Amino acid sequence: MTDYSLPAPAIEPAELVWRDGLPESARFGDVYFSRENGLEETRYVFLSHNGLPDRFRNVPPRGAFVIAETGFGTGLNFLAAWQAWRECRPDNGSVLHFVSAERYPLTRDDLKRALDLWPELAPLARELLTSYPPLVRGTHRLVLDGGRVRLTLYLGDVMDAWESLSFAADAWFLDGFAPALNPDMWLDNAIALIRRHSKPGTTLATFTAVGKIRRALEREGFEMRKTPGYGRKRDMIAGVMQVNAPATSPPDSGTVAVIGAGIAGTLLARNLASRGIAVTLIDAAEDAGAAASGNLQGAMYVKLGVEFNVQTELALSALIFSQRAYAPYQGTLWHPTGLLQLAWNPQEQDRQARFIDRNRYPEELLYPVDAATASELTGTPVSAGGLWFPNNGWLSPAGVCRELASHALIRCRFGTRIERLVPCNGKWHLSSRNGADIVVDNVVIAAGHRTPELIPLKGEYRFKSIRGQVTEVPEALMRAPKAVICGQKYLNPSHNGVAVTGATFDLHNTDPAVTQEANRENLDQLSAMLPDLFPDEAHQGEFEGRVGFRCTTHDYQPVAGMMQDCSGQSLEGVYLLTGLGSKGLTYAPLLAEYVADRITGQPACLPASLASSVRPDRMCRRRSD
Repeated sequence: MTDYSLPAPAIEPAELVWRDGLPESARFGDVYFSRENGLEETRYVFLSHNGLPDRFRNVPPRGAFVIAETGFGTGLNFLAAWQAWRECRPDNGSVLHFVSAERYPLTRDDLKRALDLWPELAPLARELLTSYPPLVRGTHRLVLDGGRVRLTLYLGDVMDAWESLSFAADAWFLDGFAPALNPDMWLDNAIALIRRHSKPGTTLATFTAVGKIRRALEREGFEMRKTPGYGRKRDMIAGVMQVNAPATSPPDSGTVAVIGAGIAGTLLARNLASRGIAVTLIDAAEDAGAAASGNLQGAMYVKLGVEFNVQTELALSALIFSQRAYAPYQGTLWHPTGLLQLAWNPQEQDRQARFIDRNRYPEELLYPVDAATASELTGTPVSAGGLWFPNNGWLSPAGVCRELASHALIRCRFGTRIERLVPCNGKWHLSSRNGADIVVDNVVIAAGHRTPELIPLKGEYRFKSIRGQVTEVPEALMRAPKAVICGQKYLNPSHNGVAVTGATFDLHNTDPAVTQEANRENLDQLSAMLPDLFPDEAHQGEFEGRVGFRCTTHDYQPVAGMMQDCSGQSLEGVYLLTGLGSKGLTYAPLLAEYVADRITGQPACLPASLASSVRPDRMCRRRSD
């Protein structure tokens, strides 16, 4: 694995030298694109010699075309491909997937300066810059152009990228600095990995014509040809995968039903609909967002671990993705007020100190603040500092669910309580008391705490249902903050005269009724965390509240993907998206994207390590359970 000089999860940015207004790499001593005309060079070398955009025109509705690239650089190749895709493809659910790796990514400012050189790409460049991730290592999925384009950008070594990502390319852009200046990118091992992610008919093109590179590609099954290069460059090479194997097509997603119209289920339904797939969205309630996602407010946050392990990486990936996913609702249903993770007791102060000492995060994600700064940022007195997340905030989750469910390709079946799933003739029959069975090719159980009763493997999977009661506090009774504060409880800013706090954690309580005892627990703990919040004894009265039941797992990690029985046999056509616990608002967007990737057979947004950490068969009961 690559040795990174910065503490996790940060990654070193590119060091640029600007000569005559054009960027060069100080590290590699090479240009990012031709001094003659970088955009025309990209169109000639990569688009033309991969048969694009003609091949784009042959992508069927709901289909996908996958381009993989060995060096993202300034993003010029990506924007050129995106522009060609928009010009050639109707909005019919087809998706351009672009998979790229970059060991030394440009900062957002350098990226903007580089892309400002191409005014005709300005609208696409602006959207890319808006979604460009913080410079932390690992896999980033960017959903662009209303879902018509998906960029999987791996920040790290190209070998690590191809080892961990799941995709099959239709075309390769073998870009990057010249082999003599950046030999690691052109090693035989790297070319073998390119072969692993290719299939019969996969094409490739590269600006180089080095004989060693051409021969290595030929050994891996590519039929190569030398052709005139761009501008002053005499030669380049291009090729196509020619192996004795039948061509494969991605699986037909067929018909899809999603059981559960909470935040996870509605995000998934909308995600699939944006890819042109008709979805039946089913819930026992009379509207979307009626169960655990029905609170007036929900804080969007995660607690990042002191050690940067797989669980922390998943949480960070989900956090970054969710901030972009909710952006369309900003100002109405999504409120990025900032969030303070308060160091509310000595143990949390110690944990945060170790967290800061062992990790490095970009300040656009989080940074430590003292008590005075925390009080200023939140607009309410706090007695300790903490970690400030400037782009976090709170949602109106039920409103978001209803907005997500409103789409021409989503058929809502509310007031329908599914009681069992039965396989028959290669399809799944969803039975209820509300009429005829719903028959589909694929079904996703996103039913929260009801998940165990719906799984068609009775008794094999284990989940926990946790009762959580939130309390609605009138704004007039407290010094309400202007940002979210999290500690042993969370508190949102007030909205329409009320601020939501909570939630209780009642593992063995199944009572759906609101109790004043639970409200007192919430308010007493909130008052202890924020002693100056309530004047006098204002929190001692009776308050409104709401009960929801969260579904969680034995390891408190979410579940997403195709089901397997406890012998390891896949349960074809049945997927789970559940176990999100109290962090569902943050985890749901990324995991919905991942499940949609798996259903459609498109490149996965999660690398292998994160995909393994959420696999459903973790929930199988062992004999000792």
